[in-house]
Amino acid sequence: MPARNVIKSYVAQGYYHVYNRGLNKADIFLDEQDYGVFLSYLKTYLLPKDVAGFRKKAMDLTVSWKDRAQAQRLLRLNNFHDTIDLIAYCLMPNHFHLLLRQEGEREMESFVQSLMTRYTAYGNRRYKRFGPLFQGTYKAVIMESDEQLLYVSRYIHRNPLSLKRLNLLGLQPSSYEDFLGLVKQEWVKPSAVLAHFGTQGFTSYQSFVESNDDGLEEVMLSRIRHAMIDD
Repeated sequence: MPARNVIKSYVAQGYYHVYNRGLNKADIFLDEQDYGVFLSYLKTYLLPKDVAGFRKKAMDLTVSWKDRAQAQRLLRLNNFHDTIDLIAYCLMPNHFHLLLRQEGEREMESFVQSLMTRYTAYGNRRYKRFGPLFQGTYKAVIMESDEQLLYVSRYIHRNPLSLKRLNLLGLQPSSYEDFLGLVKQEWVKPSAVLAHFGTQGFTSYQSFVESNDDGLEEVMLSRIRHAMIDD
């Protein structure tokens, strides 16, 4: 019997909750550098590739060989600017959540595998370890309605509360501040969720996420239990 959400339904222009955790539930982010590297990979994959600039640097003999080699590596790197929209994310010590939209049928597969493979290689180099970092293949569940999309974004942004701290903001790296307009990461695209506000009975996305109403929690669980990370 496969783990939940291992078998994916690939749909063009579909929205997905994608997640994975460390092997044996071990931490995959040990410090701020690890979080920063993972975020830098997201940024590199999702912003347009500066092909002309990288080619120029790669051929410039006045530039150090290390910088030329880096430019060559970036030229070869996959890019998903036109095929993947990252709607929301949250990084937790032993797992990650991504809410994304793919343009074609299989871009999500290539994107997530590229991200996990690259981060695993980084972790193995840094910590002088070998083998897999993640608990098997990534998990993904398609969003079947706008309501599910909204509730999954809420679930993702509320993940830091599981660490039993009081303040929701700034606990873990996430897109929550993008949704509140406090920061703007150009590679995060929250509009697919924010466009619905004013129509869901909440005056703002912040009130939707930060409300501790038991009824809202029950509705959320009933709508997206199948899309949540396994215990």
